[in-house]
Amino acid sequence: SKLIRGFLLSGMPCPSSCPPGLLALMAPVLALMATFSLPSQAGDRRALPVEKPPGVKGRTLILLDVNTKSPVRIISENFLSLQLDPSIIHDGWLDFLSVKHTSNRVILQMLGDFCTFLQGRGHHCKRSTARQVKDGRGGLAISLFSFPFAVDIVRSDIALDKQKGCKIAQHPDIMLELQREKAAQMHLVLLKEQFSNTYSNLTLTARSLDKLYNFADCSGLHLIFALNALRRNPNNSWNSSNALSLLKYSASKKYNISWELGNEPNNYRTLIGRSVNGSQLGKDYIQLRSLLQLIRTYSRANLYGPNIGRPRKNVIALLEGFMKVAGSTVDAVTWQHYYIDGRVAKVTDFLKTRLLDTLSDQIRKIQKVVNAYTPGKKIWLEGVGATSTGGMNNLSDSYAAGFLWLNTLGLLASQGIDVVVRHSFLDHGHNHLVDQNFNPLPDYWLSLLYKRLIGPKVLAIHVAGLQRKPRPGRVIRDKLRIYAHCTSYHNHNYVRGSITLYIINLHRSRKKIKLAGTLRDKIVHQYLLQPYGKDGLHSKSVQLNGQPLAMVDDGTLPELKPRPLRAGRTLVIPPLTMSFYVVKNVNALACRYR
Repeated sequence: SKLIRGFLLSGMPCPSSCPPGLLALMAPVLALMATFSLPSQAGDRRALPVEKPPGVKGRTLILLDVNTKSPVRIISENFLSLQLDPSIIHDGWLDFLSVKHTSNRVILQMLGDFCTFLQGRGHHCKRSTARQVKDGRGGLAISLFSFPFAVDIVRSDIALDKQKGCKIAQHPDIMLELQREKAAQMHLVLLKEQFSNTYSNLTLTARSLDKLYNFADCSGLHLIFALNALRRNPNNSWNSSNALSLLKYSASKKYNISWELGNEPNNYRTLIGRSVNGSQLGKDYIQLRSLLQLIRTYSRANLYGPNIGRPRKNVIALLEGFMKVAGSTVDAVTWQHYYIDGRVAKVTDFLKTRLLDTLSDQIRKIQKVVNAYTPGKKIWLEGVGATSTGGMNNLSDSYAAGFLWLNTLGLLASQGIDVVVRHSFLDHGHNHLVDQNFNPLPDYWLSLLYKRLIGPKVLAIHVAGLQRKPRPGRVIRDKLRIYAHCTSYHNHNYVRGSITLYIINLHRSRKKIKLAGTLRDKIVHQYLLQPYGKDGLHSKSVQLNGQPLAMVDDGTLPELKPRPLRAGRTLVIPPLTMSFYVVKNVNALACRYR
């Protein structure tokens, strides 16, 4: 399912020679690269017991303090990372990621700011093979099965890797319009295949791999490639001949790539008619590690896996078998999570705290297995989205989906997950961060603010306020979610020692928060995100502190201006909103040093 991955490394700006549009969008979010590391618990968010004053009814101020002495978790600098769906190879978008066009400068700008891992994958891609193409010029082709058609594209005479630097080709506007039409048709085909669970073939050629790697390299990304695990020998062991060809080809080009093997191994029976248990999968990974060690370029390359699906009982059994055999072989253990079926999702689903909390239970299940076999091993959520099956238009790409996304970031960081990979930056569905006109969607702006304001150190928070008591047998789930981090060191607008809060208000009424303790009487910068336009929670546009967010031009992101709040002012959180608050000059001990 996942075939190609890429990561944008922190601190690596996207050069001007990269596709300007792509740099425009990715530059800001990637610059603070938080690839795949999430800290564990950000602290106790439960309200401390407070006596109810006589005559007070219902609402009152919420008192908020933060432990500034030491972090409870430290996540990866690359905590927030991205995926590219392999469908971009088949529907033609790969060509437009590496060309100069006014519409895709926004993407380059975006990537440059993310500074994270960029991962290319897709749920419908399950098999990849490399084979020699026999023709006048020769070349290596990589076939990605589970795509609509088998397409053999021969490597051109002028290889991208032979170009000096990151050169940009020119394409007229008409080509972009034709590409959108082609991608729209392909989207319908892919959806049909997903629903019928029958997939046909696609060929990823050496030239396509060159394009992908050059794009990643020119954008400051680190590429992760998931090899095909579905090629099996008669005894059900992994047939690595195809992978070896690909490894040798990539090594000959000196491509700096990390590796994986397969995707969602719990679904292999559906794809190839036979299952692969955890023990056998572990042996396959050991075999891949041996192959990597035989190739000098990749003798120390990172290897990730097994990228299981939702940790139900049978999946947990598979993970246990894998960890017992190959737990020490991988550099991080990976799994993926999609909250709801995109075919039946409703906007009200994104407001349900019970849905938001499903991820926490999965984290505990994964951590229990991993810590039983390899204590301290890093864990990545290497595929996450609001909805499965490609998402739903005007829903998983709307403002409402941001509640799930921001809570996912806070929850993962607070519970010790090292990296989270968002599916997807650009693909055929509706879970992406930018649309096919390269316009940023709400989750992009949310991710951009996160990358600019949130540092890797997670802080414990303490909340006090009046709480209504749950009825017997019922649990009161928190509709006001608060997380705290040291402000990003990469943000030079704030001195070290500042703290950033991010808050999700799922209540249909405003909430008031009074900063206490070390945060009292400090100047605060507010970044309040609300839907823009008449569509409300369905909106694909957002406003920051009342100002609509949109690209200034095809290559320039708008300035994200905070609203200064006077020292000691109560924070008023509007209903159904997400917001960031930078508490300036706290001089927090935990945040002074990297």
